[in-house]
Amino acid sequence: MSGAERRCLVAGNWKMNGLLEDAMAYVAELGENPAPEHVEVAIMPPFTLLHPMSGPLSEKGVRLGAQSVYFEQKGAFTGSISPLMLRDAGCHYVILGHSERRDIIHEDNALIRKKMLAAWQAGLEPILCIGEHLEEREAGKTNDVLREQLAILEGVAENKPLTVAYEPVWAIGTGRTATPEQVVETHAFVHEELARLGCDCRVLYGGSVKPDNAEALLACPGVEGALVGGASLQADSFMRIIEAAARAAG
Repeated sequence: MSGAERRCLVAGNWKMNGLLEDAMAYVAELGENPAPEHVEVAIMPPFTLLHPMSGPLSEKGVRLGAQSVYFEQKGAFTGSISPLMLRDAGCHYVILGHSERRDIIHEDNALIRKKMLAAWQAGLEPILCIGEHLEEREAGKTNDVLREQLAILEGVAENKPLTVAYEPVWAIGTGRTATPEQVVETHAFVHEELARLGCDCRVLYGGSVKPDNAEALLACPGVEGALVGGASLQADSFMRIIEAAARAAG
């Protein structure tokens, strides 16, 4: 689907937060998407909440996603979740390559590629996260880092369901946000690199997206949605970002 036809995506990544009672209260509080023709909404809760949230979110027109996946369908892989299990729970999306998985769990590009291929095989749409650390940006290496991370798409991603999320690592959970100029410049490079790889897909921005900066970020050329962390944990805050996306898209 071309950029002129596709909706922007506002996706909430809850990370390791959320218990059942709070999650059900959150869904009940979540308001109506003001512009479903322009804005798609998704939530990625912890694995324990996928099944109970699937139905209530679907009733509100919100898609479900997971925060990670293993690359095998089943087997003796203690503690792992297969892509078939995610589909069984009602997931459409799965986040891959998040910097916290790269930096804390030490997932490398080869593993992320295997997960991506397994996700596609199971009918999931990966949200592939890419981004540079502060020292890499200051050294002028941002494009080199992003090119290397996107290289896992080489030869396999054409005509596959895919969303890419650019998240500068130095802006995740820090309160710092890339300037509009940095966002526009970097998203232009990412779109250019994706085109070279034969991919026509959405590129989201992530990294301390909040209600007070969401509209400005989402209005930047090349930004087709947001991957939201902490600000997605409260229904009111998340709804304000969705409303900002509707204004930016309208």
